[in-house]
Amino acid sequence: MDGIGTMQKKAAELERMAEVLVTGEQLRLRLHEAKVIKDRRHHLRTYPNCFVAKELIDWLMEHKEASDRDTAIRIMQKLLDQSIIHHVCDEHREFKDLKMFYRFRKDDGTFPLDHEAKVFMRGQRIFEKLMNTENNLLQTREEEDGAYEQTLVASEFIDWLLQEGEIATREEADQLGRRLLEHGIIQHVTNKHHFSDGPLLYQFRMNFRRRRRLMELLAERGRIPESHDSPFCLRKQNSDGGNTSFLSVSPTKEIKVTAGVRRSSMSSSCGSSGYYSSSPTLSSSPPVLCNPKSVLKRQISPEELQTPGGPFAKKTVTIVGDAVGWGFVVRGSKPCHIQAVDPSGPAAAAGMKVRQFVVSVNGQNVLSLDYRTVSDLILTGPRTVVMEVMEEVSC
Repeated sequence: MDGIGTMQKKAAELERMAEVLVTGEQLRLRLHEAKVIKDRRHHLRTYPNCFVAKELIDWLMEHKEASDRDTAIRIMQKLLDQSIIHHVCDEHREFKDLKMFYRFRKDDGTFPLDHEAKVFMRGQRIFEKLMNTENNLLQTREEEDGAYEQTLVASEFIDWLLQEGEIATREEADQLGRRLLEHGIIQHVTNKHHFSDGPLLYQFRMNFRRRRRLMELLAERGRIPESHDSPFCLRKQNSDGGNTSFLSVSPTKEIKVTAGVRRSSMSSSCGSSGYYSSSPTLSSSPPVLCNPKSVLKRQISPEELQTPGGPFAKKTVTIVGDAVGWGFVVRGSKPCHIQAVDPSGPAAAAGMKVRQFVVSVNGQNVLSLDYRTVSDLILTGPRTVVMEVMEEVSC
């Protein structure tokens, strides 16, 4: 057990480093989306894919990623110290709140790919591949009188790695599994065993999709979120027949019970709604979440929506999830509709409105699907959601 304990301590230290890498990468993608990162000119020279330090501090303050400018500087200094960003001419080792150009090393190919970074990047690729492809590998299973969600059987995982061409031999796959465990990416469900080719159960310890807050970079070293951040912890929902629960999708993209309403006050066709939280207050707001009545004046069929010359206009909304979520409620079936929109959330900013009908999600037609399936599509997709919706136009 001493060996397991030492290994877990080392894994926690490596996981801390990985959290910095993942947090930096999530920020880089957000800054590209916001066009804070772009080609810039100075003294007749063009500096591609860079950002202005002062503008970035302004952006962090605007998006409430830091409470003050000094804190924002400390956050960016952390990324600079970890070689995630650098001054475009490598002339400054400090991040300064000035009109100076900095760049993410991943944008100019100078990111140092040491052994640890390669293991984490490989672990992230395998994680996304497992989550995005059809397979039966991740299942709820029992071990030692406990139920664990989304577990991998080691031998089946190795079979899959070989089948997908991720590895050449079972021996190499076994070694890869051990590296993933030693780096805190996967773990045995009860933390009692190392990785080995056999019937033991493992879960991903790191949830690469969890939306990191930049303030986490300044947390005390060694104190990192563990099990509660895993996307695969078994969460028992309220099974009381007198209540139905709204499903709240947090930035970690975990499903958990947040509010309940009496089933007797709802029609049997309503069920629960997928709620894409964008505001801590809205997620528990009875006027929004506990209103069982549909906002639709009448149910519309997919055929009616698609009738040429009909009173419906199609529009595309691109919703970039913020630090808490997307900010809308979807309900109904064939087609789904928008039940509620947080006026201060990303969905409202993108032009989403109540009573719009959902036509497609990230290019997939969903007119014949119910809200649960549509919710799953959003949950398992990227943070930026592209949706086609149709709304009734006034004559």
